[in-house]
Amino acid sequence: MEIFAIANQKGGCGKTTTATNLAAALAINGKKTLLIDLDPQAHASLGLGVDKEISIYDCLSKISNHKCALKDIIVNIAPNFDLAPSNIMLSTLDQELSGEIGRESRLFDCVKDIADGYDFCLIDCPPNLGLLTVNAIRSANSLIIPVEASRFSVDGVKRLVEIVGLVRERLNHSADFRVLVNNFDSRLRHSFRILNKIKETFGAKVFNTIVHINVKIKEAQSVAQTIFTFDKYSRGSKDYFSLSREIISKEEAIVEKISQQMKKIVQKKAKEISPVTFEFSAGSAASVFVVGDFNNWTPGDDARLDNVDGIWKKRLNLKPGSYKYRFVIDGKWQKDPANPAAEINPFGELDSLLLVKD
Repeated sequence: MEIFAIANQKGGCGKTTTATNLAAALAINGKKTLLIDLDPQAHASLGLGVDKEISIYDCLSKISNHKCALKDIIVNIAPNFDLAPSNIMLSTLDQELSGEIGRESRLFDCVKDIADGYDFCLIDCPPNLGLLTVNAIRSANSLIIPVEASRFSVDGVKRLVEIVGLVRERLNHSADFRVLVNNFDSRLRHSFRILNKIKETFGAKVFNTIVHINVKIKEAQSVAQTIFTFDKYSRGSKDYFSLSREIISKEEAIVEKISQQMKKIVQKKAKEISPVTFEFSAGSAASVFVVGDFNNWTPGDDARLDNVDGIWKKRLNLKPGSYKYRFVIDGKWQKDPANPAAEINPFGELDSLLLVKD
């Protein structure tokens, strides 16, 4: 499961709008998606028409009267789209956990239990850099930082990136980040000047997709719907669908790259070993083992030969090198009678010799 924290300490940058509509877009693409509302204002929850007494607070708190697991609070919004709602009680968590050891990892511990059930998890963070945002960063693989084309946006992103660095140093957790240009007004020259500054500052960290100002998005929020339910043909719908495709394509490319790397590792390891078949003719024996340098001279189950029409056989994969070995027939140790290469061991008996070439 890929976990994205959607964060920006500056309010009004479209953070919650991005969280809800991106989650809906990923779900439309067939990706099982969970949206965690980690903002005490609960705008994501209310914007989806969800108002619950039991919330993410009851999963993170140790003193809640409704203590529960994350799976117990999940509300289904649409096919492939689930929500873990919030409420105002979440605002007390900073003070409640102020003296707790491991308070920065409370959300991380909760999310682990549902990791196998989703392709993506989005965390809508509060508009500050407090304990809840740190919990989100600790839980996430990557951050999505929505920014407006304004003069203060670049400085705000830099401060958030500094927090990401602190989490990496103090909690030994590294999270990547991407910048999303949001609420973009293409009618203004100023918007394009700021856009160029953002791209110059953050380069490849900036999403190719730009989310433009669109009144349909605000109208959808006012009736507690995502833009795809309200008007799937609007500019806002197209922008968020494009963003979801960019994220999915990037994840698929990463998976493919990892797959290719694993194939190379397997091929390399396969070249480092050679199959060797040991045979012993003793049809009347009850058990035959092959032991040697390659298995610490231990007649265990992995060393047991199989009886095939009176011929005992065992295939082992060995690295190139020279080995000494013996057979153990019904508890009695002896050299391989079919192998003339042998050497006297410290006990005055013969060990068979095996040379495995590349």
